[in-house]
Amino acid sequence: MKKSIRTRIAVVFIALMAAFLIGIGLCANFFLEKVYMSEKKEQLLKSWNTICDSKGTLSEDTIQFCSSNSLVYALVDENLTTMQTNAREPKEMAGRLLGNLLGKEEDNSRILENTEDYQILIVQDRFERIDYLEMWGRLDNGSYYIVMSPVQSISEAAHISVRFYLLLGALAMLCSGISIWIITSRIVKPIRELSGLSERMAGLDFSAHYESGGEDEIGILGENFNRMSDNLEKAMGELKSANTRLEVDLAEKIQIDEMRREFLGNVSHELKTPIALIQGYAEGLRDGISESPEDAEFYCDVIIDEAQKMNTMVKQLLSLNQLESGENQMQMERFDLCEVVEGVLQSSRLLLEQSGANVIFEPQHSWYVWADEFRIEEVITNFLTNAIHHLEGEKRIEIRVREENGVVITSVFNTGKPIPKEDLERIWDKFYKVDKARTRAYGGSGIGLSIVKAIMDAHAQTCRVVNYDDGVEFSFTLESSL
Repeated sequence: MKKSIRTRIAVVFIALMAAFLIGIGLCANFFLEKVYMSEKKEQLLKSWNTICDSKGTLSEDTIQFCSSNSLVYALVDENLTTMQTNAREPKEMAGRLLGNLLGKEEDNSRILENTEDYQILIVQDRFERIDYLEMWGRLDNGSYYIVMSPVQSISEAAHISVRFYLLLGALAMLCSGISIWIITSRIVKPIRELSGLSERMAGLDFSAHYESGGEDEIGILGENFNRMSDNLEKAMGELKSANTRLEVDLAEKIQIDEMRREFLGNVSHELKTPIALIQGYAEGLRDGISESPEDAEFYCDVIIDEAQKMNTMVKQLLSLNQLESGENQMQMERFDLCEVVEGVLQSSRLLLEQSGANVIFEPQHSWYVWADEFRIEEVITNFLTNAIHHLEGEKRIEIRVREENGVVITSVFNTGKPIPKEDLERIWDKFYKVDKARTRAYGGSGIGLSIVKAIMDAHAQTCRVVNYDDGVEFSFTLESSL
């Protein structure tokens, strides 16, 4: 690769390591000697403080401290007689002290710190031409204490440390360069895999998948590649299956045609009986079969009744068609559902009295809902009429309005025979009748519950039926407006 990520990462890392190493070397070269000098100065002060604490005597700890830190010391009395020292030439230390007291070392020394008790300076030996870091001072008992360390050893230690740091840094840079080369190889490996994957996808080979895994950004990118590959493969499959879908569409069209023929057959079947009755009784009237005015009136009533049934069915079919096609939009408004139920009961009072029904409707308060009031009245009327026609036993009809989980549920229960289990799911289908003979007796066409289902679907609400031991309950839901 012309611009390998691996090479770029390695070069950048090694360059940073080199920059840090050079920076450390420069800092050590310029400041390490000063740090060592400051450290030696602290050691001199520590030895001085130890003697002061011990009231002018050199303890074993002080002697051990000076020896371990390469400090040359001497304890001299007020007559300049050396009492304790680790110097090779005890008189030399006393001579240095005398030179400091008389000020003879001022021309070849540089004072670093001067207090009432002690003085710290850098002084050059006149004979050996060696610089020393020196400290001297007078103790409370009148004796003198002088301690020193050669500056040359400090400089040499600093230079040795700088060279050691540089050597160690170069070795660390070499090891780090090798390590980063190996590490970048592992980092770049999934990127190379993704590059190969993209080339295969460019060649419309969507079977390739990223397999290295991982939960980092590269792993997420690989997972996105896999999803994209799957989606593209799926899209290609969908394109290849276009002919199959066309065949399915043709099959659906055939099914729709069959449903249309079934619908026309059902309509023809439903209209056949009333048309035959109307035709038969009309011909009887024309041929003078009726022997009395009462018979003629009966024939006319049958004709009017059957025509009314046909008219009702046609209206229901038109209404259902409008609902299913979406032509009849719901006129949403806020109204009291209990008032609508009471209005339906009032308009059905004669039919309820004829059936001997015992109606129970005891609302606790008003229930306001959002819906098409006219269509909801049609639903309640359909449920109530259905309950009256299937009323048996105690002949009790119970209407309840309640709220559950934010929706208002209206239920109509009637005592009577439960609906067979196999018919429960089909009662909402057009022209489906559980008991055809009974439905025909009261003029039902099997369309009413289909209209109810279509109305509730248009409201994006639900309707359901539940069997009980002593009867059946129909219910529907509406959006609450309380």
